[in-house]
Amino acid sequence: MRGEDEHAERLFSYVRLETRIPADHPLRAIRELVDAALKDLSRSFDRLYAREGRPSIPPERLLRALLLQAFYTVRSERHDGAA
Repeated sequence: MRGEDEHAERLFSYVRLETRIPADHPLRAIRELVDAALKDLSRSFDRLYAREGRPSIPPERLLRALLLQAFYTVRSERHDGAA
């Protein structure tokens, strides 16, 4: 079952995420492009997921996380540590 792509800003922080990122930061423009592309893919995602069962992590959230990982060259969690 596909999870919902909800934004939970206030879950662990008392400061809004929007106030922490400068208005002219390049990630804001990238986020708009990514959100538009993911919106177009939403129906395709719906067809891939079962209608019942435990909700998954939304694929949109996973893809956004992978983009941040690529932009900031964060090593994969599967990396074995040998460089």
